[in-house]
Parts: sequence; C-alpha cells; structure tokens
Amino acid sequence: MTLKRCSMRAMSYCNSTAAVPPLADVAAANTTQTTVLPAPAELPEDVLERARIYALDLGVALPEPDLVHVLTLPIDRIREALDLAQEVREKWCGREVELEGIVSLKTGGCPEDCHFCAQSGLFESPVRSAWIDIPAVVESAKHTAKTGAAEFCLVAAVRGPDKKLMSQLKAAVEAIRAEVDIHIACSLGMLTDEQADELAAMGIHRYNHNLETARSYFPNVVTSHSWEVRRQTLERVRDRGIKLCCGGIIGLGESIEQRAEFATQLAELGPTEVPINFLNPRPGTPFENHPLVSMEDALRTITAFRFALPKATIRFAGGREITLGEEGMRDGLTGGINGFIAGNYLTTLGCSAESDLDMLSELHIPIREKKDVP
Repeated sequence: MTLKRCSMRAMSYCNSTAAVPPLADVAAANTTQTTVLPAPAELPEDVLERARIYALDLGVALPEPDLVHVLTLPIDRIREALDLAQEVREKWCGREVELEGIVSLKTGGCPEDCHFCAQSGLFESPVRSAWIDIPAVVESAKHTAKTGAAEFCLVAAVRGPDKKLMSQLKAAVEAIRAEVDIHIACSLGMLTDEQADELAAMGIHRYNHNLETARSYFPNVVTSHSWEVRRQTLERVRDRGIKLCCGGIIGLGESIEQRAEFATQLAELGPTEVPINFLNPRPGTPFENHPLVSMEDALRTITAFRFALPKATIRFAGGREITLGEEGMRDGLTGGINGFIAGNYLTTLGCSAESDLDMLSELHIPIREKKDVP
C-alpha cells in the first residue's frame, strides 16, 4: 500500500479517496489503494482518536506503537474502544458475521513441537493419532451448512501433506461439493509450490496457516521450524489466488509489545480472515500451566486487532469460552468481531452451534451468506 501524508484540513478529501468497498479483498486493497495519512504532528493525542482516523476514516492499520497503547487502555475505556472497533468493522465489513465449521481429517501424531498443541506426537498428551473417513467428513459438512455457515475447513495435524493426504483431501472436496453448497477451506501445514498448485486446481477457497505469534517470540513457542517457513507457505498460497486465513494464539507468554508486533505483522501480510485464539492450556504440553488471558486483556486484544486489520474478517476461535465467557463473547461480537467457528474445535469443546446462533439472534446480528463471502 502506498502511504501519503496530508494536513487535517484535507481529511475530508483524503477520506473519500481512501474508501474501499465493503468485503473487498484485503490483500488486493492493500496493494492497489493509495491512502493519504495525516501529518504526525497534526494527529490528536488520544490513542482512540488516532484509531478513529486510521482505522475508521481511512481503513488502514493503526501504527504499532499506538496498538501498544490500545492494549494497555485502562479498564474504564475498554467499552469505548469496543464501540469504536464496532464502528470500524461495520463500515468496512458490514454488520454480518461469518460462520465456519472445522473437521480434522487427521488428528494427533504431528512431528512438530508447537508447545501449545496437544496434537504433537512429541508430548505426553491424551490425543492419539486418528484419521476420519470421507462419509463422516461429508456428514460434518452437512451439519455445518445447516447452522448457516458459509465455510467448512478441512484440517490435518501434519508438518505438511504427503501424497496420501493430498489424495484424501481431493476425494473429500469432491464428495462435499457433490452434496453441500459451502465454501471449502483447508489447513495442512507447510506447502511446496506443487502442493499449492494442487490446492488451487481443486478450487480451495481459503487456506489457513497461522503464524501463531510475533516473529520475535516464535522461537519460544516452536523450535522444529521457523516463523519464516510459515510465512513462505502463506506467500505461496496467496500467489495462486487462494484467500489467506492467518491468525494465532494470545496468551503464549508473549509481551504486550509482542502482541502489537504480531497484529502489525498480520496487517502487513493482509489476510482476508484472522482467527484469534486464546490459549486453553492442554495437559501434557509444555504450556499446560500457562495462565489464562484475562477477559479485559482479551477484549483489549480484539479492539487492537480490529484497529490493525480494519477490513479483515476477525474470527473468534479456540479458547473464547473459558477466557471471555458469555458476557465477554457478547462484548466481542459488539466490539469488532465478525466471524467465529461454530461448534467444537480440533481437540477442545466449543459452544454449541445452537447457543451461538441464539446469541446472534439476541444481538440482532445477521449471518453472512455464502454468496457474500469475499
């Protein structure tokens, strides 16, 4: 994205030239739009007023130092920040939320050492390796579609797919498409160029590969591969026209400054979808005794990520139930969140789809249909 400076007196003109249609592809918008920013000396002192200019008026990321301030807002300003984050998401993304279901093609036995993950074969966790058959995958896709979800993600606990997994994925995609009208996404770890080509040929709508945490903190979380290798996979996928889904986990031991760093790095990547997980410590993993993120810090994080990624779908993912509870989830859905995973996760239980739908109905939040998903 090309950034230019202008005076505050010219802001009305700047705002009109920076507008991007709602639901526009985030990565494309970030590479094709010229956005005019105010001169630093003319910005207001209050961080939320600066967020209003960057995220709401211009639709660009709030700078990293300001994100640190958002992440440390006093408790009595969190609701104010949530209200602004909601304005941002409604302006650039609309009022609807996106629902997604996930299913694991292969569970457990992963050779990587992601310290938070119960699916690693290197830890003494209760999760054991297992494969799911194609008919069960199709039934899961049907159940997901009945909730109103527009996307169904096929996940495998692997470093990267082998020929057997790619063959099974292709068969699953064909079987789902024959019976269910739903976007199909997948998450298969790190990819080669050839595998990315295969996914594009299958018509995969979106590829999930989380960076998990800030680049500076990643070696404390994973040692069996690098942050840069993950980023390379994301670039391969994007180069082939597949939408990017990339987020991570909050509460891995990172600092507030590293959370701001992470949000900024995601903004630079430009995914269309950003899942936010909150650590739910798993028995047998190196992070099993990590404390939960407080509800207040979780809500600050939601606002900061919305200010960093004003045009992305920011999706509630794992850990929202134990970190936020029902009250906090309602605050998130009225404070910048515009997507969530309905039902259970890969190795932990989530809210029932029925309870999530009831919450959306009570909050008068509509569900985005498949045809409207970018």
